[in-house]
Amino acid sequence: MGSNGRSNNGHGQPLYATRIDLPADIRAQVIASLNNTLAATLDLKTQVKQAHWNVKGLQFYQLHELFDEMASELEAYVDMVAERVTALGGLALGTARIAAAQSILPEYPLDILDGKDHVVALAERYAAYAKLVRDGIQSTDDLGDADTADLYTEVSRDIDKRLWFLEAHLQTGEAIVAMVQPEEDAAEPAKAKKTTKRTK
Repeated sequence: MGSNGRSNNGHGQPLYATRIDLPADIRAQVIASLNNTLAATLDLKTQVKQAHWNVKGLQFYQLHELFDEMASELEAYVDMVAERVTALGGLALGTARIAAAQSILPEYPLDILDGKDHVVALAERYAAYAKLVRDGIQSTDDLGDADTADLYTEVSRDIDKRLWFLEAHLQTGEAIVAMVQPEEDAAEPAKAKKTTKRTK
């Protein structure tokens, strides 16, 4: 470790000394996960703003306002994630170029205008982002960092809520609803079949 309290975390990024009681190797893994999330969060925020600026159609005002609210929420998550990185002694990688290079999200389509098309595009990206965040809950919990897992959980709840809002715009009375049969009910016919005796 250098005189400035900095070491290399093995991922090419500095790892600063901290009194947080997590081993350096654990902190490095959590920081890598958080920086991946930071890239995706920044990317998703700019994609939502792209929709906010360019949406057209009969639902323009409603969607224009909704997308702006969603972008503002994502900006708050950017700060939460980046500040957790630095609290753990890491370097938050939050430039636009890094976000574009590291984000798991596909590029946002630039040839759409209609509100429904924007809602579909954003719903797909929110679903992918929600999975990334849920994976973060599991991985950081497994590493013993309950605080970062809690951060991911907080983001996950809000993202699922926004995904619900988006999908609600796409669901109509013609939507196919899958009826899920409880496991115990599904097992009954098989059980009955086994115990039924043949009669001659």
